[in-house]
Amino acid sequence: MKIVVLPGDGIGPETMAVAVDVLEAASRRFGLNLQFDHDIAGHDSLKKHGATVTPALLEKVKAADGLMLGPMATYDFKDEARGEINPSMYFRKKLDLHANIRPARTYPGMQARLGEFDLVVVRENTEGFYADRNVESGGSEMLITPDVVVSLRRITRQCCERIARTAFELAMTRSKHVTMVHKANVLKLGDGMFLEMCRRVAQEFPEVRVDDVIVDAMMAHVVRAPQRYDVVVTTNMFGDILSDLTAELSGSLGLGGSLNAGRDYAMGQAAHGSAPDIAGQNIANPISLILSGAMLLNWHGQKTGNAAFTQAAAAIEATIADTILAQECTRDVGGKLGTREAGAAFVTRLQVG
Repeated sequence: MKIVVLPGDGIGPETMAVAVDVLEAASRRFGLNLQFDHDIAGHDSLKKHGATVTPALLEKVKAADGLMLGPMATYDFKDEARGEINPSMYFRKKLDLHANIRPARTYPGMQARLGEFDLVVVRENTEGFYADRNVESGGSEMLITPDVVVSLRRITRQCCERIARTAFELAMTRSKHVTMVHKANVLKLGDGMFLEMCRRVAQEFPEVRVDDVIVDAMMAHVVRAPQRYDVVVTTNMFGDILSDLTAELSGSLGLGGSLNAGRDYAMGQAAHGSAPDIAGQNIANPISLILSGAMLLNWHGQKTGNAAFTQAAAAIEATIADTILAQECTRDVGGKLGTREAGAAFVTRLQVG
């Protein structure tokens, strides 16, 4: 398996270095023969190539088996005409990574303020209230007058159907429960179509229990009793907000792994931002990227039918739990180690098995 590695901005290089060390350890233990092609995106690419991402980089990613994307300083990139392209958006759109899969769970050894839970937010990734994903060229926000902005949202049957299918297929491997989160009481046409397609797909999975919750009520329910939920499927912006909330409820956004997956390509990506205020201080939590790497291995294993990759992913996830329980982790999740030291401890545990 060949993986393109883009460390990103801010804390990205520190956390990505740990994630690659972990993937290399998994490769040795499980005989994966992982190959890494290191390149740049974000600010480093902007300085060198005049653009945060380039067509040549896209072709390199397409020729590989997976992509690991570190956190990017997305807020800094405002003018695409000057090469300031959002790398995350670019790859999601160009590779048609329609599903953003974001697990959130509690771990023994950490305080579970809301009790133990284990859920996954499955978020549509290619349309919705995102101005850079709704039209062929430019954006879908319009300045009508100096004092009036109109923002458009695109919802399609195709995208609703495939994100629903992703959620139900995932639920079949878990507790067989899907919750559809929406705002169909107000967005009657768009979210109405989303619900319609989810319910249509649900008919193919009679073993799966199905319910639906309005998004504002969901925010209230999930902070009271997150253990009520298993797989949550929703549209793009609602999922973006909800997945950050559920990751933080688990103990830290630094625990939030993220996989962006399509039919042919997948990208492991940290769920958090580039955190420039703590960059270079050896205190950033690498678990988000480690878990994202495990999810990428699992995706590849399922795609190719190679069980060694799914076994490696499971071992990495188990090691995350072991290191947190032993407090061999960074301070934000109860440990006392720096980024590099936490990574070294993780690799030692993973190698031992």
